[in-house]
Amino acid sequence: IVGDVGFWKTEVAFNSMLIALENKKQVLFISPLVVLAHEHFIKTHARFSDLGYKVEVLTRLQSQKHATMVLKWLADGSIDIVVWTHRLLSDKLACKNLGVMVVDEEHKFGVSDKEKIKNIKSDIDILSLSATPIPRSLNLALSWVRDISLLKTPPRGRKSIHAPVLEFNEALIQS
Repeated sequence: IVGDVGFWKTEVAFNSMLIALENKKQVLFISPLVVLAHEHFIKTHARFSDLGYKVEVLTRLQSQKHATMVLKWLADGSIDIVVWTHRLLSDKLACKNLGVMVVDEEHKFGVSDKEKIKNIKSDIDILSLSATPIPRSLNLALSWVRDISLLKTPPRGRKSIHAPVLEFNEALIQS
């Protein structure tokens, strides 16, 4: 899914996550940055914990003990959603019933990370979100190897960005 910042790509991801959860599947939500992973965790926890789903976060900021527990919970199916960063990209990852993986800002992952993501499980749905797709992703979409959806209509009430390019002007800077 490609769309500008604030065009509700995460909302589309949440809808696909809910469908998976309602079908008794687990969800992995990967983010390239720790700060973004925590932001996604807060939103995901707020959205899904009230529905009875267990949501955890796993980044380099969590202890090894917590990471071990999260991996155990994923393997035995006692956890529904994990929001994570590269930390979970390991050989130790095993999910009881993985259904959907959401990859945010796909262009920030390297080729080796993308291969690890692809090899996690072959029979799941992978939803990649990006405001700036990389040429390789666009090429795969144009070659019909991969589907792409464009979110072009801004959400109601969203104001367009106006960023004029001007010569240096001290009075303008002070205003």
